[in-house]
Amino acid sequence: MGWFEALVLGLVQGLTEFLPISSSAHLRITAALAGWDDPGAAFTAVTQIGTELAVILYFSSKIGKILRAWFFSIYKKDWRQDPDARLGWLIIVGSLPIVVLGLLLQDAIDETFRDLRITATTLIVFGLILLVADRIGKQERTLDHLTVPHGLGFGFAQALALIPGVSRSGGTTSAGLLLGYTRAEAAEYSFLLALPAVFGSGLYKLTDIGKDGAPAQWGPTILATLVAFGVGYAVIAWLMSYIKTKSFVPFVIYRLVLGALLFVLIFTGVLDPQEGPHL
Repeated sequence: MGWFEALVLGLVQGLTEFLPISSSAHLRITAALAGWDDPGAAFTAVTQIGTELAVILYFSSKIGKILRAWFFSIYKKDWRQDPDARLGWLIIVGSLPIVVLGLLLQDAIDETFRDLRITATTLIVFGLILLVADRIGKQERTLDHLTVPHGLGFGFAQALALIPGVSRSGGTTSAGLLLGYTRAEAAEYSFLLALPAVFGSGLYKLTDIGKDGAPAQWGPTILATLVAFGVGYAVIAWLMSYIKTKSFVPFVIYRLVLGALLFVLIFTGVLDPQEGPHL
């Protein structure tokens, strides 16, 4: 991987990680259209560390309160009903599905799920699910209403994002809306829930960089991660402001158009669903 390729993929990762349009799908599609090798699940997982660092910076005050309350709740009974302590425990509960499924489906994540036909399908199907959730969700609940079953519901939705095209933020936000949470609260929990999963996956996949026999491209990978961090922070700030007053419909339309276009490129022979363009 060259420096320019890393710069472009870092920009794509930062722009798409927090929008409900699937960053892993966009990294896969961008590489395919440019004629580059599939960056792979390992590269995606590592560069997502950059975007999660942006989450830590943006929500630093909230995360600090959660960690403090959660720590005290371990050995102080009176802290266990604190809302921030409960949220800390429910982030752990919500992280369990993706940990289990991520380990069980590791080979499929690295190979089978990266087929562009699957990506196109999930872009469309989960775009429609987001549309339904945005339309019928009551949007009354806040994170103070979060329960263990709800946390697991968010967690299973996050685990679906192991398939490129689903979108971590899109899947978990859809689940939150269907459970009656407001857009902003669902998105916030989605971002917080991603922290353990993404850092765990990124650190786990570090050893896969260069595993295919090629020299490890640490310089370009670090560049992509840093770019994803800077761009991702700006996207979080914009999105959290946007969803307070506006719906997810524009993102749904974008997903449907992109999925349909991807199918056209595949069935006309322009793109090989498992590789890149036919030139």
